[in-house]
Amino acid sequence: MNLNNLCKLGWENSNHSTNLEHLARVITVQKNSYRISDGKMEYLAHLSGKFLNETNSTMDYPAVGDWVEAQKLEEEKKAVIRRVLPRKSQFVRQAAGLKTEAQIVAANMDTVFIVNSLNHDLNVRRIERYVLATYDSGATPVIVLTKKDACSQEEVEAAIATVEEVAIGIPIIAVSSVSKDGVAELMEYLPAGRTVTLLGSSGVGKSTLVNTLLGKEVQDTKEIRESDSRGRHTTTHREMFSLPNGALLIDTPGMRELQLWDGESSIDTTFQDVEQLTTECRFTDCRHDTEPGCRVQEALATGELSEARFESYLKLQRELAYEKRKQNQKAKQDEKSRWKHISKFQKEHYKYHKKR
Repeated sequence: MNLNNLCKLGWENSNHSTNLEHLARVITVQKNSYRISDGKMEYLAHLSGKFLNETNSTMDYPAVGDWVEAQKLEEEKKAVIRRVLPRKSQFVRQAAGLKTEAQIVAANMDTVFIVNSLNHDLNVRRIERYVLATYDSGATPVIVLTKKDACSQEEVEAAIATVEEVAIGIPIIAVSSVSKDGVAELMEYLPAGRTVTLLGSSGVGKSTLVNTLLGKEVQDTKEIRESDSRGRHTTTHREMFSLPNGALLIDTPGMRELQLWDGESSIDTTFQDVEQLTTECRFTDCRHDTEPGCRVQEALATGELSEARFESYLKLQRELAYEKRKQNQKAKQDEKSRWKHISKFQKEHYKYHKKR
């Protein structure tokens, strides 16, 4: 992969200062190995022992898009990552499984392309989740609707109108990787030096879109099932690509479910229509149920606000509150374990010196 402009363009858009000789950017993460680039050469990298000893949280480990300080061995094309530089943005989700743990999907992106397909899999409730998580990440959302060539103009317009109801003020672009319709419009959000992350479910056409934007086949693609328009995972890891114009594109595996990690501060932006209605209620402590003068209930009765939209608003609030309780409980347990370990060490240290 040629990333000649990686440092020149991308680093100028960041707010960090470090020795350029040690600077690199993470372009691939696969389990415990990393591939990084300094714009001239790619290196297979691993974490230093000091980094591993001093890092306690999964949030502190390198993610695709991270700027890192590394010791480079050019002759061997290997490197040792010594630290991760502060991020300007990070897309975080609750990791899959029962363990309460954050997972960073991508870092230091300027824009997130929330990709959905114009078929049976178009889901506005899912789009709301991605919009909320994107606002919380610090990046700017853009909705990309793929497979435009498989729909009539009326179907495309109807889908865009539906998405506009939940993606207020967010650009919505319908594209076709077959006819290339909409690609030029999409490129307006991919100027030189900017980093964009593709996010969405499996089978929505992310890998095909990457190939289209790059102008060559770099990602494997598979056909979707016509019965339900469901796709299979083709991308197995996160990877950053350089577009011909100097923009940087991060492709990610499809998510079967996006479990939110945080987003309380972004609820009002994501659901600004609902939030506006709540400010118009007669009582400031209105629960939006049976209280007199409730503007939300009035909007629901007249159809100004849909039941599904309001229920989604309440559901996401409940989910975020639940996740916060779990995270607080985990933090308490971690702190208890830490002090238990310190206490044990102190007792053993005391016994050792007493014997001497």
